[in-house]
Amino acid sequence: MKTARKLFGTDGVRGEAGTFLGAELATALGRATTASLEAERPQVLIVRDTRESGPALEAALAAGIAAAGGDAFLAGVLPTPAAAILVKRLGLDLAAVVSASHNPFHDNGIKFFDGNGVKLADEVEARIEALIEEPPAAERSGHVRELNGGLDDYLRELRSAFHLDLSGRRVLLDCANGATYRAAPAIFERLGAEVETTGVEPDGRNINAGCGSTHVEALAERVAASGAEIGFAFDGDGDRVLAVDGEGKVHDGDELIALAARGMASRGELRGGVVVTVMSNFGFHQAMAEDGIEVAVTQVGDRYVIDEMRKRGWPLGGEQSGHIICSDFVSTGDGIAAALMTMRELGGNRLEDAAPMRKLPQTLVNVEVANREAIKDAAAVWAAVERENEALDGRGRVLLRPSGTEPLVRVMVEAPSAGEAEATAERLAGLVRQELA
Repeated sequence: MKTARKLFGTDGVRGEAGTFLGAELATALGRATTASLEAERPQVLIVRDTRESGPALEAALAAGIAAAGGDAFLAGVLPTPAAAILVKRLGLDLAAVVSASHNPFHDNGIKFFDGNGVKLADEVEARIEALIEEPPAAERSGHVRELNGGLDDYLRELRSAFHLDLSGRRVLLDCANGATYRAAPAIFERLGAEVETTGVEPDGRNINAGCGSTHVEALAERVAASGAEIGFAFDGDGDRVLAVDGEGKVHDGDELIALAARGMASRGELRGGVVVTVMSNFGFHQAMAEDGIEVAVTQVGDRYVIDEMRKRGWPLGGEQSGHIICSDFVSTGDGIAAALMTMRELGGNRLEDAAPMRKLPQTLVNVEVANREAIKDAAAVWAAVERENEALDGRGRVLLRPSGTEPLVRVMVEAPSAGEAEATAERLAGLVRQELA
């Protein structure tokens, strides 16, 4: 049973900066989270992305940490996974990340990692919310200090984990004007690659704006025109990545995970199977079955993938959206690490020649409904879903689910041909409209 939370979503506290998430809430979160720790004088790392609201929220969060008797260490702009790595490397009690990931600049968020670099459990976040309402008094105040060298520490960790020689490899990186704008070019250059960049001039408002993994088509056009061998597009906080091959074709998280899984399995490094979400393409499952690789499936959200990986002791998992987790390196999604892992698995080959899986055509129809929860009791719809899945058995699948945030029912169909996928999706969407009108 899930613990009820009002502020925390699936990835921390997130909303419009200055309205929902302002200095007062950031201070309260810093105070409550620090008070929830058992350490006598909690040591808390803070990193952020490039949003214009970041410095103010960082300062407010640090003030709350100090007010609760903790010490806040400000590491500045770093990718989210750097926080998960550094909190463990430096022996600190907590890491906080000020970022709204792939959202536009006017949003921001705060999420936390414990001393092992793992996102906080639902029950811990619920306890923090309770402490916000009734904050305990602190016996003394803590300090706020700058932390220098965080970027170099993160780059050293990447280099020690990925022993690559990328000399002569021409790579194009889209850093989304976000948290990877220094780290990603630096590590590829240190490994010998010839690097071209875009999205490396953050101004506080251009994060994710027409660039990065949410607008990967811009990188695809540039790679195809430039003659680069491969391109990688990161999101605003650097915890996910998509790839573009030398012909300008986009490769999503499913394809990159499949490439890594097959390579790791061939070397005996997989130690089990791979964890993905319900949104992973049916072609991914077919490819894994061909190699005898077990697949575990979770609901949408990287935190659920990570939880399942920890339960099973498996080192690889992720989402179609580009969250890719290799727990041998870090216990959260890391776009830069996933890009380097892709280069490792390719060896001297090009991505367009790798073919780790064959994606099935996919159709997604969003059906507007008055009450998305009513779909649970729509017996006729579920009977139709079962019939369609039986018709596609071994060739594709149907996934129908209510949106978690909007008045929508999402109908997703994968089939051997686009025509069959579209026809099946429209049949089911029509039935949903009829039953929930």
